[in-house]
Amino acid sequence: MTTLSAATVPTNAECRSMLPDGRVLTITASRRPRANRADVKCSVAGAPAIAERMQEVVRLARHTEVRLDSRDQVVLSMDIAPGAPDRDWELAAVLADRMVRGLFQPPHKGHQYAQGWSDAWHLGRVHGTVGDGAGAASTQHITHLGALSGHADPSSGVSTVRAWFPLHSGGINDSLAWVEVSVFAIESPPDGQAAASEEDTIAAPGLDLSAQQEVRQTLAGARHFDAKGLGRWRSVVRFGQPRFQGGSYQLALVMADRLARGREFVPRGRIIATGCSSAWHAGRVDTVEGRQPKLELILMQATAGDRILLPKDWEPELPPGFSAELRQRGASVACIERIGMI
Repeated sequence: MTTLSAATVPTNAECRSMLPDGRVLTITASRRPRANRADVKCSVAGAPAIAERMQEVVRLARHTEVRLDSRDQVVLSMDIAPGAPDRDWELAAVLADRMVRGLFQPPHKGHQYAQGWSDAWHLGRVHGTVGDGAGAASTQHITHLGALSGHADPSSGVSTVRAWFPLHSGGINDSLAWVEVSVFAIESPPDGQAAASEEDTIAAPGLDLSAQQEVRQTLAGARHFDAKGLGRWRSVVRFGQPRFQGGSYQLALVMADRLARGREFVPRGRIIATGCSSAWHAGRVDTVEGRQPKLELILMQATAGDRILLPKDWEPELPPGFSAELRQRGASVACIERIGMI
């Protein structure tokens, strides 16, 4: 892999994008020492929602970068605000971020233009075009970010696994909800470079700040239990239902992460799990509230091949015939007090 010297990495970079009304939007990226600040900061005058989306896009697009260097903060801004439905500027934000960090060097001089968007930035997938504004001959159509450097589709290096947990609120919307973890192996930083904290490597788009922090702390703690699980992965966590309360999803999250990282045996069907912990670093699984309705929901929706994991404290309180009925359906259940090759 080619290593750029510090002298070749710019302090500022720009990338432009054409808006539907014909105006040209310029995204400016600047780089400065992080100094305990956020890794990415975005601002768009009068459009905080656009700024928030730009930050999310840039962070997710970094997911498939081979090396993680968190010493610098990148600040991105737009000179004009796009309309709320407009998304074709997303690729320009990603390129500006990569240009200012020396990870993408345009093949031609002149103003860089990009049009493109994605619903799967964390996989490196994109629908877009890149060019220098000199005409059709300089335009490149890309379907994944690896094409910018002549590499393969980075999504082939991403391991994605879902696990399910009972989402109970006492109404008709009770269901088994999924949590999905995508992991991408990253290189350790070179000697002399500061390593990122484990929580910096975990993104959880769509959640509020407190929920994001809980997700990061849960995964960082559970990986600490692996002994060799820290500092090796960049991760994205997504929920099928991002609006919920409580921490009973945590065991499902941890299991999805362990499966994605090759730390568990893959079940024939789904992993369905509920449980939380105040000591994930020790691998401990604690009980959660709502035992009876959650067991009823699991029993109603379990199918052949499913593997159900419950807190050990629930074992004496399982309804009569619960395990037998699951076995009859081809599913299995275990009440556990610790994680680890279940």
